[in-house]
Amino acid sequence: MNREFHPIDRNTWSRTPYFYYFTKMLPTGYSLTVEVDITNTYHTVKRGGKKFFPAYLYLASRLISRQQELRIAEQNGQLGYYEVLHPSYACFHEDDKTMSSLWTEYDSDFETFYSNYMEDQRQYAGNHGIVAKTDLPDNNYMVGMLPWTQFSSYAPVPYGIGSNYFPVLQAGRFFDKGDRKMMPLFITVHHAVADGYHVGLFLQRFQEGMLYPENWAE
Repeated sequence: MNREFHPIDRNTWSRTPYFYYFTKMLPTGYSLTVEVDITNTYHTVKRGGKKFFPAYLYLASRLISRQQELRIAEQNGQLGYYEVLHPSYACFHEDDKTMSSLWTEYDSDFETFYSNYMEDQRQYAGNHGIVAKTDLPDNNYMVGMLPWTQFSSYAPVPYGIGSNYFPVLQAGRFFDKGDRKMMPLFITVHHAVADGYHVGLFLQRFQEGMLYPENWAE
């Protein structure tokens, strides 16, 4: 599993003053909710006999691996960034309507990641309790979906004192807009590591990925 961590030299890092300001003077996280056209990816994975949720996890993780500012953390007091983040998400139990925390190892190859996800479902999705699968790596980020609710905004707990500055993603129930299938997508980021430009870039790439799944899912 990739847990590679690269130190950041704060003396040369361009975001050092912003990091100080938004962690020490005015700790700030902010959120955006957008509508994403998932039509092409949804039908592509369904035609292939696959589930949409792991495709959503894969695309988000793939794009995070392309943006260093979304992988910033502290390790033993040293600020740096991980090469990749592994998605951590909730699995829902139909029998008692509870949820458990699960995670899947990220791989840059979609088929490998999908296989990892399905194996995790087979082994751990039936485990009840807060944690369904242990040994959660430090370089994990929270990503999920509320398939029961179509929302226009979402507000998780604000960033507090912690050792990472990873984004939080949450998708909502799909809905139709004309002949297109849409998905609400919420993202929270820490202002110390990412500005509106960086979040906008991620969301732009996410929409492009959903429009052109042939670039990664086939």
